[in-house]
Amino acid sequence: MIPISTDTLLWPLGLYALLVFGLVGLMLAIPHFLGERHRARTTGEPYESGVRVVGPAWVPRDVSFYLVAVFFVIFDLEAVFIFAWAVAVKELGWLGYIEVLIFIGVLLAGLAYLWRIGALESGPRGRGL
Repeated sequence: MIPISTDTLLWPLGLYALLVFGLVGLMLAIPHFLGERHRARTTGEPYESGVRVVGPAWVPRDVSFYLVAVFFVIFDLEAVFIFAWAVAVKELGWLGYIEVLIFIGVLLAGLAYLWRIGALESGPRGRGL
């Protein structure tokens, strides 16, 4: 068996890293030299679909909008796990069925908690909260 030193194994990695950094540098440098330069006053103004933008670009949104979006993503991701279980339900048997019931129970407990603390309500609070 031929002994392999670490020097012989690391040179391809170093060459690859050098090529990657060189390519990235080249990709950043070429547009700088070949790109067109505009000095007009209206170049930096936003323009969307032929309509001149009026007002600030940043519009404040209520935090509950983002919370509902995050909760949707979380519970939607959990649905993927349930679909994967549904594909393998015959191989998993009764133990898999009990496990998915526990999983759904934990999800329902989380949903009940979010509902109870009012995290899903996006309208005005009616009880003076």
